[in-house]
Amino acid sequence: SGAFDTLGLMNYMDIMRLITFVETIPATSDENVTVTDTKFSDVPVRLYLPRGAPGGLRRGMVFFHGGGWCLGDAGMKSYDHMSRRVSNELNVVVVSVNYRLAPEHRFPSAFEDVYAVTKFFLQSSVLAQYRVDPGRVCVAGDSAGGNLAAAVAQQLLEEPEVKTKLKAQILIYPVLQALDLDLPSYRDNENKPILPRSLMVRFWSEYFSSEPVLREAMASNRHVPAEAAHLFQFVNWSHWLPVEMRGAHQYRGPTLGSGALARRYPGLLDLRASPLLASDARLRHLPHTYILTCEHDVLRDDGVMYAQRLRALGVRVTHDHAQDAFHGALMFNFWPMDLSVAHRLFRRYIEWVDENL
Repeated sequence: SGAFDTLGLMNYMDIMRLITFVETIPATSDENVTVTDTKFSDVPVRLYLPRGAPGGLRRGMVFFHGGGWCLGDAGMKSYDHMSRRVSNELNVVVVSVNYRLAPEHRFPSAFEDVYAVTKFFLQSSVLAQYRVDPGRVCVAGDSAGGNLAAAVAQQLLEEPEVKTKLKAQILIYPVLQALDLDLPSYRDNENKPILPRSLMVRFWSEYFSSEPVLREAMASNRHVPAEAAHLFQFVNWSHWLPVEMRGAHQYRGPTLGSGALARRYPGLLDLRASPLLASDARLRHLPHTYILTCEHDVLRDDGVMYAQRLRALGVRVTHDHAQDAFHGALMFNFWPMDLSVAHRLFRRYIEWVDENL
């Protein structure tokens, strides 16, 4: 993490933004898929329409890219490649959302954007326009996008006016809670590439505020006030993690911080930011769920605990744990960053969508 601290957050973010910019390609149709940049409910989206056989209804997917709520774009080569393949190979209309990013737009801007797009797409007139079967629509996302997908699926349960129910939610190494940033996965993978702990702490804190006081509190895991202590039951890894994932780690209860931070940044305890904090009553109505977790990932335990909680409540869950994979592995699925693990995980994802959507 020394390198990140020396570079400073803004320099690092600028470099990452530059990579995002360089990696982003214009909307280009091919013989299989028509690709256009448009807006749904005033939010920019990249729309992928399969050109396959015109008969019958198609499936629908609303996809949210990762990047710690600060980075990323639906048009990045790796996301474009994945959306194109899902659309073409599975005859799926894919709506890939370019939600507003932090630090310019803090929580809950990203959530509000993806939620508005999902609600817009789920209208029966819109589904009909794109010939999408209302019984076969899912939300999906990786990393921070998995966070947004989980939050959208939960929030839709509270919306009586949205008549179309999601068939599935697909959460690819999702980030699901800001309550405990000292889980075994955070300890085991503190300095792993792609997403070291210091960077995840920064993404979380930037999502809410640029104030160093928040980042410092989160870095030392002292950002949760005593009045929120009851929420720790939902992230108590000594209860929710399978024995083999706890390793030699001992559970220490939370170190509670001052209430001032949570009052200043209510997002810290908001379910739309930390879907893992939802009550059982809310979680038990969620749709069929696919969760991918990677062993070498600070976010591993977020996904594992969500899978365990959902299963315990009778939600249908497929939880794939990739023992040999790291955070962001799916991005490495084409030249020059071509990794066999990325191809394997992507094939598995395609297979699951095909069988379950």
